[in-house]
Amino acid sequence: MTAGGFDFAHSEQAAKSRHDKATALARYIWERGIDSGELLALPDATRRKLARAADLSPPSTMETWTIAAELLDQKSAWAQDNAAHPSATPAHADEKIMWVKPPIAPW
Repeated sequence: MTAGGFDFAHSEQAAKSRHDKATALARYIWERGIDSGELLALPDATRRKLARAADLSPPSTMETWTIAAELLDQKSAWAQDNAAHPSATPAHADEKIMWVKPPIAPW
């Protein structure tokens, strides 16, 4: 709590700000073809770089990332139901490899 007894982190304004940031993150991440599981599996440092690449300050808590992951799940479900829609295909899926590295096959 702050000195004035008001806890901004749990206010409606803070919740709205978190949701707005999560929405912006989810839009950027969706366009790169990254799904919710991949997002949540990324190391913290990579998620921070991803936020900066989206021109956002990195979220200070995991809560914003979790909301972004939920939004990605919603978008994926929508994309499956509307496959013919132009927005159902990520526009920059080729950039996914910059963030999510495929597993390296052993020799």
